[in-house]
Order: sequence, then structure tokens, then C-alpha cells
Amino acid sequence: MSGYVITPPPVASLPVIGTDARFPVRRIYCVGRNYLAHVREMNEGADERDPPFFFQKPADSIVHDGGVSPYPTLTKSLHHEVELVVAISKGGAFIPKAQALDHVFGYGVGVDLTRRDLQTVAKDKGWPWEMGKSFDHSAPLSAIAPASVVGHDETRKIRLTINGKERQSSTVAHMTWSTPEIISKLSEHYRLEAGDIIMTGTPEGVGAVNIGDVIEAQVEGLPTLTFTITEPLKP
Repeated sequence: MSGYVITPPPVASLPVIGTDARFPVRRIYCVGRNYLAHVREMNEGADERDPPFFFQKPADSIVHDGGVSPYPTLTKSLHHEVELVVAISKGGAFIPKAQALDHVFGYGVGVDLTRRDLQTVAKDKGWPWEMGKSFDHSAPLSAIAPASVVGHDETRKIRLTINGKERQSSTVAHMTWSTPEIISKLSEHYRLEAGDIIMTGTPEGVGAVNIGDVIEAQVEGLPTLTFTITEPLKP
């Protein structure tokens, strides 16, 4: 393309149900420790009402519904974490909680794939989590359902199955920090912009996945996400 010394990468995007138009993805923000039972199962000893904290995944780590996620390098412990996904349509900084949902375009479901062994080392050493969280193909995400169609229900059931067997099951109501609280707090750290995605944390039941596993993630009333863990990519 004229004006660039190399060809720019394609714009990351997600399908939107009910239209051929797509949702362009600018950034993927993730919320840590946002379900009480998950905090307890990880034995982290954290204050159970600690303010939410955030990390990011690259937009080009998205895996679409029906796609594949190659087993990543440098890990022997790849874990699944099912999460409600929020798509932002209007930017802002220091967004009041009472106005936060005005910034939401829609919702979906995602899986925060995690190199748990690398994350554990990072925690122990006080390092950033990126090597455990932000690798290639680490953000399987469903299509987005507009909030104008599905509303802002904070009581939806959330679940994940592997090869048809249930691994995680909870409700979004069990989030420590609600969607409006997450948006408000995140906007204190970063100015949110249209195209941002927020993965809102995972309930209890996280565990390992293996090559050949078919993973299905669901949030009640939203598009389903299905993907497969495949052999590692060859160098």
C-alpha cells in the first residue's frame, strides 16, 4: 500500500450477529481475579475485594468461532478460562459507573487461554503476566451480539465444555466487579476507545486442555464459541 514501507497488517475484527458488518478490534483488555470462587481455587490469598487489575492481549491473537488454536510453545500446562466479553462502541476516560453501559456496543463470549506454568513463574518473581497470557492464538472470541438486541443482563449463565464434558459453570452475577464497575475502573487507567474489547474474568473450574480437545464456550443468550486445540505450529 502506498505510503508504507511494508504492507500494513489487516484490521482485527469480529462478526456481529444480524449484519454483514464487522466489529473492528483495537485492544483486548482482560480483568484478573473477578470471580470469588476462582480466586479461592487458585489459592492466591488475595483480598477478595481488591480493586480489579488489568492486562492485555494483542488483537491479532484472536481465534474465531470454528477456528483452531495451536498448542503454544514453552508450556506444559495450557489452561482454559471462559469469560463474558464486552465490546466498546464509544470512548472515554474516567467514565462514571452510572454511564458505563452507554459505552457498550454488545457482548460475546471468549476464552482466555493461559500458559499456567509461565504465569506461575511470573507471579512468583513479580514479573508481568504477558508471557503466560498474551501469546499467539490466546484469545478465542465469539461473534458479538448488539446490546440493542440482547440487553445488559448481568445474570446470564456462563459455561465451558471440553469434548462435551462440562468444566466450568457459573453465572455472570458472581462477578466480584460488575460490567459497569469494570468499565469505569479501566477507564481510569486507559482512555477507552471504540473497538476495545474487555474480557471480564473467569469463574471457578479452570483446568488443562490438550491437543485434539474441542472447546465450547457459552454465555446464555449470546453467540456460542467453539474451537479446537491443534498440534503446535512447526518452526
